[in-house]
Amino acid sequence: MAKVGRPKAEFDLPEGWQDEILSLYSQGASDVEVRGLIYKWRKSFSQDLWTRWLIEIPEFSLTIKKGRELCEIWWQKNGRTNLKDKDFNSTLWYMNMKNRFGWADKQENKNEHSGEIKITREIVK
Repeated sequence: MAKVGRPKAEFDLPEGWQDEILSLYSQGASDVEVRGLIYKWRKSFSQDLWTRWLIEIPEFSLTIKKGRELCEIWWQKNGRTNLKDKDFNSTLWYMNMKNRFGWADKQENKNEHSGEIKITREIVK
């Protein structure tokens, strides 16, 4: 019987790829920089293939999740340890945290009430 569906994404990275990717993330690198590294290794790479690998290759997905955590740790530590440095650009750091990690100036409550209360009563005879 013929296989049905989309073929599995070809996964070919050099030996030790996890360590190199995690090393890059641990220096505060973004997903874009990691995709650039993979592009360098493979001589081609696309956002679509990245997405497929995240879905279809558990080892890759786990490595990227760990890497993203290492990246955020790097950025938070950098902010914390440079607070007293007069040359530290805290505004640039803060904007980076907002854009990379979803930080916000205020919390938006999407379930805000309109102020209108509608009372309905069912009369049973």
